[in-house]
Amino acid sequence: MAISDFLEPAIEDYATQAKATYSAPIDTDKFTGRQFVAGQDPMQTQAAALATQGVGSYQPYLQAAQTAQGQGAGALGQAATAVGGLGAIQNQAGNIAQGQAGMTGPQAYQPFMSPYQQQVIDATLSEFDKSRGQGQQAIQDQAVASGNFGGGREGAMLGQYNADSLADRSALQAQMLQQGFGNAQQQAQQNFQNQGQLFGNQQNLFSMQNQQNLSNQGLAGAYGNQMNQQFGLSDFGRQGMGQDINALGSLGSINQAQNQAQLTADQQQAQTGAYESYGRLGQYGNALTGLAGGVAGSQYQQDQASDPYASALAGATGVAGLFGQIYGGRKL
Repeated sequence: MAISDFLEPAIEDYATQAKATYSAPIDTDKFTGRQFVAGQDPMQTQAAALATQGVGSYQPYLQAAQTAQGQGAGALGQAATAVGGLGAIQNQAGNIAQGQAGMTGPQAYQPFMSPYQQQVIDATLSEFDKSRGQGQQAIQDQAVASGNFGGGREGAMLGQYNADSLADRSALQAQMLQQGFGNAQQQAQQNFQNQGQLFGNQQNLFSMQNQQNLSNQGLAGAYGNQMNQQFGLSDFGRQGMGQDINALGSLGSINQAQNQAQLTADQQQAQTGAYESYGRLGQYGNALTGLAGGVAGSQYQQDQASDPYASALAGATGVAGLFGQIYGGRKL
Protein backbone atom coordinates (compact mmCIF):
# COMPACT_ATOMS: atom_id res chain seq x y z
CA MET A 1 0.00 0.00 0.00
CA ALA A 2 1.39 3.37 -0.96
CA ILE A 3 1.86 6.05 1.65
CA SER A 4 -0.56 8.23 -0.27
CA ASP A 5 -3.21 5.56 0.04
CA PHE A 6 -2.48 5.32 3.76
CA LEU A 7 -2.79 9.11 4.27
CA GLU A 8 -5.88 9.55 2.14
CA PRO A 9 -8.40 8.94 4.97
CA ALA A 10 -6.46 11.30 7.26
CA ILE A 11 -6.38 13.97 4.58
CA GLU A 12 -10.10 13.59 3.99
CA ASP A 13 -10.62 13.86 7.77
CA TYR A 14 -8.42 16.95 7.87
CA ALA A 15 -10.35 18.55 5.00
CA THR A 16 -13.64 17.84 6.77
CA GLN A 17 -12.41 19.35 10.01
CA ALA A 18 -10.83 22.33 8.22
CA LYS A 19 -14.06 23.01 6.34
CA ALA A 20 -16.07 22.85 9.53
CA THR A 21 -13.58 24.97 11.47
CA TYR A 22 -13.04 27.69 8.89
CA SER A 23 -16.71 27.79 7.97
CA ALA A 24 -17.80 28.57 11.55
CA PRO A 25 -17.61 32.34 12.33
CA ILE A 26 -15.62 33.38 15.36
CA ASP A 27 -17.69 35.21 17.97
CA THR A 28 -15.31 38.07 18.67
CA ASP A 29 -17.76 39.60 21.13
CA LYS A 30 -16.56 37.01 23.60
CA PHE A 31 -13.07 38.60 23.84
CA THR A 32 -13.46 42.14 22.50
CA GLY A 33 -15.45 45.17 23.53
CA ARG A 34 -15.88 47.56 26.42
CA GLN A 35 -16.67 44.80 28.83
CA PHE A 36 -12.93 44.11 29.00
CA VAL A 37 -12.09 47.70 30.00
CA ALA A 38 -12.05 48.32 33.75
CA GLY A 39 -14.32 51.12 34.86
CA GLN A 40 -13.28 53.99 37.07
CA ASP A 41 -12.68 53.01 40.66
CA PRO A 42 -14.92 54.65 43.30
CA MET A 43 -11.82 56.31 44.78
CA GLN A 44 -11.03 57.83 41.40
CA THR A 45 -14.61 59.06 41.16
CA GLN A 46 -14.30 60.57 44.61
CA ALA A 47 -10.99 62.22 43.66
CA ALA A 48 -12.53 63.72 40.51
CA ALA A 49 -15.52 65.02 42.49
CA LEU A 50 -13.22 66.50 45.11
CA ALA A 51 -11.15 68.17 42.40
CA THR A 52 -14.30 69.65 40.87
CA GLN A 53 -15.47 70.94 44.23
CA GLY A 54 -12.07 72.51 44.80
CA VAL A 55 -12.30 74.70 41.70
CA GLY A 56 -12.69 78.28 42.95
CA SER A 57 -12.37 77.23 46.62
CA TYR A 58 -9.85 80.04 47.09
CA GLN A 59 -12.47 82.71 46.36
CA PRO A 60 -13.69 83.21 49.99
CA TYR A 61 -10.11 83.57 51.19
CA LEU A 62 -9.32 85.98 48.36
CA GLN A 63 -12.39 88.08 49.19
CA ALA A 64 -11.45 88.12 52.88
CA ALA A 65 -7.91 89.15 51.95
CA GLN A 66 -9.21 91.93 49.69
CA THR A 67 -11.47 93.17 52.50
CA ALA A 68 -8.55 93.18 54.93
CA GLN A 69 -6.44 95.01 52.35
CA GLY A 70 -9.12 97.71 51.95
CA GLN A 71 -9.45 98.12 55.70
CA GLY A 72 -5.68 98.35 56.05
CA ALA A 73 -5.53 101.02 53.34
CA GLY A 74 -8.24 102.97 55.19
CA ALA A 75 -6.30 102.75 58.44
CA LEU A 76 -3.16 103.97 56.68
CA GLY A 77 -5.13 106.86 55.20
CA GLN A 78 -6.35 107.83 58.65
CA ALA A 79 -2.80 107.61 59.92
CA ALA A 80 -1.60 109.90 57.11
CA THR A 81 -4.36 112.39 57.93
CA ALA A 82 -3.41 112.22 61.59
CA VAL A 83 0.20 113.01 60.71
CA GLY A 84 -0.93 116.20 58.98
CA GLY A 85 -3.06 117.08 62.00
CA LEU A 86 -0.10 116.53 64.30
CA GLY A 87 1.87 119.19 62.43
CA ALA A 88 -0.96 121.70 62.81
CA ILE A 89 -1.27 120.96 66.53
CA GLN A 90 2.46 121.38 67.01
CA ASN A 91 2.37 124.72 65.18
CA GLN A 92 -0.45 125.91 67.41
CA ALA A 93 1.43 124.78 70.49
CA GLY A 94 4.53 126.63 69.25
CA ASN A 95 2.54 129.81 68.73
CA ILE A 96 1.08 129.55 72.22
CA ALA A 97 4.51 128.99 73.75
CA GLN A 98 5.92 131.96 71.83
CA GLY A 99 3.05 134.16 72.97
CA GLN A 100 3.48 132.98 76.55
CA ALA A 101 7.16 133.91 76.46
CA GLY A 102 6.15 137.52 75.71
CA MET A 103 3.96 137.64 78.84
CA THR A 104 6.88 137.82 81.24
CA GLY A 105 9.05 140.71 82.42
CA PRO A 106 8.44 144.01 84.28
CA GLN A 107 6.15 145.38 81.54
CA ALA A 108 3.90 142.30 81.25
CA TYR A 109 1.14 143.96 83.32
CA GLN A 110 0.68 146.94 81.02
CA PRO A 111 -1.68 145.34 78.49
CA PHE A 112 -4.04 144.55 81.36
CA MET A 113 -4.21 148.04 82.86
CA SER A 114 -7.75 149.50 82.68
CA PRO A 115 -8.01 152.25 80.04
CA TYR A 116 -10.46 154.05 82.36
CA GLN A 117 -8.23 153.98 85.45
CA GLN A 118 -7.07 157.59 85.13
CA GLN A 119 -10.62 158.78 84.69
CA VAL A 120 -11.65 156.90 87.82
CA ILE A 121 -8.72 158.41 89.75
CA ASP A 122 -9.53 161.92 88.57
CA ALA A 123 -13.19 161.58 89.51
CA THR A 124 -12.35 160.11 92.91
CA LEU A 125 -9.81 162.87 93.69
CA SER A 126 -12.31 165.50 92.57
CA GLU A 127 -14.84 164.16 95.02
CA PHE A 128 -12.14 164.03 97.67
CA ASP A 129 -11.25 167.66 97.04
CA LYS A 130 -14.89 168.69 97.32
CA SER A 131 -15.31 166.91 100.65
CA ARG A 132 -12.11 168.43 102.03
CA GLY A 133 -13.26 171.89 100.87
CA GLN A 134 -16.41 171.45 102.91
CA GLY A 135 -14.30 170.61 105.97
CA GLN A 136 -12.23 173.76 105.47
CA GLN A 137 -15.41 175.82 105.27
CA ALA A 138 -16.59 174.28 108.52
CA ILE A 139 -13.39 175.43 110.31
CA GLN A 140 -13.83 178.94 109.02
CA ASP A 141 -17.49 179.01 110.08
CA GLN A 142 -16.50 177.81 113.54
CA ALA A 143 -13.87 180.58 113.80
CA VAL A 144 -16.43 183.21 112.88
CA ALA A 145 -18.85 181.89 115.46
CA SER A 146 -16.20 181.96 118.20
CA GLY A 147 -14.90 185.43 117.27
CA ASN A 148 -11.53 184.11 116.12
CA PHE A 149 -11.95 184.56 112.38
CA GLY A 150 -8.67 185.58 110.86
CA GLY A 151 -6.79 184.85 114.06
CA GLY A 152 -3.76 182.66 114.62
CA ARG A 153 -5.79 179.75 115.92
CA GLU A 154 -7.87 179.65 112.74
CA GLY A 155 -4.70 179.78 110.66
CA ALA A 156 -3.12 176.89 112.59
CA MET A 157 -6.24 174.76 112.25
CA LEU A 158 -6.51 175.43 108.51
CA GLY A 159 -2.80 174.69 107.98
CA GLN A 160 -3.02 171.37 109.77
CA TYR A 161 -6.22 170.50 107.98
CA ASN A 162 -4.76 171.26 104.55
CA ALA A 163 -1.62 169.26 105.32
CA ASP A 164 -3.71 166.29 106.37
CA SER A 165 -5.89 166.65 103.26
CA LEU A 166 -2.85 166.67 100.99
CA ALA A 167 -1.46 163.57 102.67
CA ASP A 168 -4.78 161.77 102.49
CA ARG A 169 -5.17 162.78 98.85
CA SER A 170 -1.74 161.40 97.97
CA ALA A 171 -2.44 158.23 99.90
CA LEU A 172 -5.79 157.79 98.11
CA GLN A 173 -4.19 158.32 94.72
CA ALA A 174 -1.36 155.89 95.52
CA GLN A 175 -3.88 153.33 96.76
CA MET A 176 -5.86 153.51 93.53
CA LEU A 177 -2.72 153.27 91.44
CA GLN A 178 -1.51 150.29 93.46
CA GLN A 179 -4.88 148.63 93.21
CA GLY A 180 -4.93 149.05 89.41
CA PHE A 181 -1.37 147.74 89.15
CA GLY A 182 -2.22 144.78 91.36
CA ASN A 183 -5.29 143.93 89.34
CA ALA A 184 -3.34 144.21 86.07
CA GLN A 185 -0.51 142.09 87.45
CA GLN A 186 -2.95 139.48 88.72
CA GLN A 187 -4.70 139.33 85.33
CA ALA A 188 -1.35 139.10 83.56
CA GLN A 189 -0.35 136.21 85.81
CA GLN A 190 -3.71 134.51 85.27
CA ASN A 191 -3.36 134.94 81.53
CA PHE A 192 0.13 133.47 81.68
CA GLN A 193 -1.25 130.47 83.55
CA ASN A 194 -4.13 130.15 81.10
CA GLN A 195 -1.72 130.18 78.18
CA GLY A 196 0.38 127.56 79.94
CA GLN A 197 -2.70 125.40 80.46
CA LEU A 198 -3.69 125.89 76.83
CA PHE A 199 -0.19 124.87 75.78
CA GLY A 200 -0.50 121.77 77.98
CA ASN A 201 -3.86 120.97 76.41
CA GLN A 202 -2.31 121.25 72.96
CA GLN A 203 0.48 118.92 74.00
CA ASN A 204 -2.04 116.44 75.41
CA LEU A 205 -4.02 116.65 72.20
CA PHE A 206 -0.82 116.06 70.24
CA SER A 207 -0.07 113.02 72.40
CA MET A 208 -3.58 111.64 71.92
CA GLN A 209 -3.45 112.20 68.18
CA ASN A 210 -0.04 110.57 68.03
CA GLN A 211 -1.32 107.57 69.97
CA GLN A 212 -4.27 107.33 67.59
CA ASN A 213 -1.86 107.54 64.68
CA LEU A 214 0.25 104.73 66.09
CA SER A 215 -2.93 102.75 66.72
CA ASN A 216 -4.02 103.22 63.11
CA GLN A 217 -0.59 102.14 61.90
CA GLY A 218 -0.76 99.07 64.11
CA LEU A 219 -4.27 98.35 62.84
CA ALA A 220 -3.06 98.62 59.26
CA GLY A 221 -0.30 96.13 60.11
CA ALA A 222 -2.85 93.77 61.68
CA TYR A 223 -4.99 93.94 58.55
CA GLY A 224 -1.90 93.20 56.49
CA ASN A 225 -1.18 90.14 58.63
CA GLN A 226 -4.79 89.04 58.28
CA MET A 227 -4.52 89.36 54.52
CA ASN A 228 -1.38 87.19 54.50
CA GLN A 229 -3.08 84.65 56.76
CA GLN A 230 -6.02 84.43 54.37
CA PHE A 231 -3.64 83.78 51.49
CA GLY A 232 -1.86 81.17 53.61
CA LEU A 233 -5.14 79.45 54.48
CA SER A 234 -6.06 79.39 50.81
CA ASP A 235 -2.73 77.78 49.87
CA PHE A 236 -2.94 75.33 52.78
CA GLY A 237 -6.48 74.33 51.85
CA ARG A 238 -5.60 73.76 48.21
CA GLN A 239 -2.42 71.84 49.06
CA GLY A 240 -4.30 69.65 51.52
CA MET A 241 -7.03 69.05 48.96
CA GLY A 242 -4.39 68.25 46.35
CA GLN A 243 -2.83 65.64 48.63
CA ASP A 244 -6.23 64.05 49.26
CA ILE A 245 -6.96 63.99 45.53
CA ASN A 246 -3.53 62.51 44.86
CA ALA A 247 -4.01 59.79 47.49
CA LEU A 248 -7.51 58.87 46.31
CA GLY A 249 -6.47 58.94 42.67
CA SER A 250 -3.40 56.75 43.27
CA LEU A 251 -5.25 54.17 45.36
CA GLY A 252 -8.12 54.16 42.91
CA SER A 253 -5.68 53.64 40.02
CA ILE A 254 -4.17 50.64 41.78
CA ASN A 255 -7.64 49.13 42.25
CA GLN A 256 -8.50 49.91 38.64
CA ALA A 257 -5.27 48.21 37.52
CA GLN A 258 -6.22 45.09 39.47
CA ASN A 259 -9.66 45.00 37.88
CA GLN A 260 -8.18 45.60 34.43
CA ALA A 261 -5.71 42.75 34.96
CA GLN A 262 -8.55 40.38 35.74
CA LEU A 263 -10.56 41.53 32.74
CA THR A 264 -7.51 41.21 30.47
CA ALA A 265 -6.90 37.68 31.76
CA ASP A 266 -10.54 36.78 31.01
CA GLN A 267 -10.16 38.33 27.56
CA GLN A 268 -6.99 36.28 26.85
CA GLN A 269 -8.70 33.14 28.05
CA ALA A 270 -11.71 33.73 25.81
CA GLN A 271 -9.50 34.55 22.82
CA THR A 272 -7.35 31.47 23.37
CA GLY A 273 -10.45 29.32 23.53
CA ALA A 274 -11.80 30.84 20.33
CA TYR A 275 -8.61 30.10 18.33
CA GLU A 276 -7.68 26.78 20.02
CA SER A 277 -9.27 24.66 17.26
CA TYR A 278 -7.27 26.56 14.62
CA GLY A 279 -4.09 25.70 16.44
CA ARG A 280 -4.88 22.01 16.64
CA LEU A 281 -5.96 21.94 13.01
CA GLY A 282 -2.77 23.70 11.93
CA GLN A 283 -0.61 21.19 13.79
CA TYR A 284 -2.62 18.34 12.29
CA GLY A 285 -2.10 19.69 8.78
CA ASN A 286 1.64 20.18 9.31
CA ALA A 287 1.95 16.60 10.50
CA LEU A 288 0.20 15.26 7.42
CA THR A 289 2.35 17.39 5.12
CA GLY A 290 5.47 16.02 6.75
CA LEU A 291 4.32 12.43 6.35
CA ALA A 292 3.56 13.04 2.71
CA GLY A 293 7.13 14.22 2.15
CA GLY A 294 6.28 17.87 1.72
CA VAL A 295 7.63 20.91 3.57
CA ALA A 296 5.75 21.41 6.79
CA GLY A 297 4.35 24.86 7.48
CA SER A 298 5.26 26.86 10.52
CA GLN A 299 4.09 25.42 13.76
CA TYR A 300 1.18 27.14 15.39
CA GLN A 301 2.26 28.95 18.49
CA GLN A 302 -0.10 30.33 21.09
CA ASP A 303 0.50 34.02 21.70
CA GLN A 304 2.50 34.54 24.83
CA ALA A 305 0.22 36.30 27.22
CA SER A 306 1.85 39.30 28.79
CA ASP A 307 1.45 40.02 32.47
CA PRO A 308 -2.00 41.65 32.51
CA TYR A 309 -1.49 43.24 35.94
CA ALA A 310 1.85 44.79 34.98
CA SER A 311 0.39 46.26 31.78
CA ALA A 312 -2.70 47.59 33.55
CA LEU A 313 -0.67 48.99 36.42
CA ALA A 314 1.64 50.83 34.03
CA GLY A 315 -1.33 52.59 32.46
CA ALA A 316 -2.97 53.27 35.82
CA THR A 317 0.22 54.76 37.19
CA GLY A 318 0.21 57.28 34.39
CA VAL A 319 -3.38 58.19 35.23
CA ALA A 320 -2.48 58.52 38.90
CA GLY A 321 0.26 60.93 37.95
CA LEU A 322 -2.35 63.25 36.50
CA PHE A 323 -4.17 63.29 39.82
CA GLY A 324 -0.91 64.12 41.54
CA GLN A 325 -0.49 67.25 39.43
CA ILE A 326 -3.89 68.68 40.37
CA TYR A 327 -3.61 71.58 42.87
CA GLY A 328 0.12 70.95 43.13
CA GLY A 329 -0.38 67.88 45.30
CA ARG A 330 2.74 65.86 45.96
CA LYS A 331 3.09 62.29 44.78
CA LEU A 332 2.65 59.54 47.32
